[in-house]
Amino acid sequence: MFEDFDSRLVDVDRGTIFARVGGEGPPLLLLHGYPQTHVIWHDVVPQLTSHHTVVVVDLPGYGRSFRPETTDDHSPYSKRAMANDLVQLMAVLGFEQFAVAGHDRGGRIAYRMALDHGATITAVGVFDVVPTGEVWARANAQLALTYWHWAFLAQPEPLPEELINSNPGAFFDHHILALGLGRTAKRYPVELMTLYREILDDPTVVHGICEDYRAGAGIDRVHDDEDVSSGNLITCPLLALWSAPGALPKFYGDVLAIWRRWATDVRGTGLAATHFLVEDQPDQVANELLLLLDPAAQSR
Repeated sequence: MFEDFDSRLVDVDRGTIFARVGGEGPPLLLLHGYPQTHVIWHDVVPQLTSHHTVVVVDLPGYGRSFRPETTDDHSPYSKRAMANDLVQLMAVLGFEQFAVAGHDRGGRIAYRMALDHGATITAVGVFDVVPTGEVWARANAQLALTYWHWAFLAQPEPLPEELINSNPGAFFDHHILALGLGRTAKRYPVELMTLYREILDDPTVVHGICEDYRAGAGIDRVHDDEDVSSGNLITCPLLALWSAPGALPKFYGDVLAIWRRWATDVRGTGLAATHFLVEDQPDQVANELLLLLDPAAQSR
């Protein structure tokens, strides 16, 4: 995996972020989601590096990256704080403007980055998410039963941490696998599934995950609501991809219509994939990214 990528530990104001950098061309930052690491992009990046300098990272709280401090308002885990960290990381690497795409929680950081750093972000990809503010504003019994982990992980410390840490393997087997991880079997060799399963063996990662969701239930929602009230919109091109048989169409109907409330230049499509579409359909994800960034450079 990640042949011809350099591994780096990059210092930013709040801590050190693990990154891999490879390829040549305009920069593209790729962000993973819950509960994974930068490894999700391993089958996508080979199709991008002849067109772009690709940067993949472990998000703060995950993998080899720093663990933000814990505060009562959970703001160190807000998507705004993480977006700021990653804009700084890219500047350290020499990129003052760049495109960004993220899956799951990484998608929430990506759209927050585009809202807060409009002059920096040239294009944004948001994969199997709608804005956090929309999720909470439209929450109902269906969401509570399907996305129960949103409320569970956001409960006050230490309840969710202690329950997960008591049997992380069971949490992985009965929750993460139920979300679709590994269902497209040929994309998930045993060593990859072992890597993902072991992520939850680290209590500091489990705490970071819970803090991320606590921020999502509080300060992230506040930030989103403020953008709606002020009319702040994403003005760069936005690509939305989602699981066609998954939750978003069932919950929200027209996914692109949701994103058009938040951005002025929206395109996207549903994929024949689970929630973990980056690994289920890496060729299509790469092609869609290349079309977003440079229509003439579509991967073959």
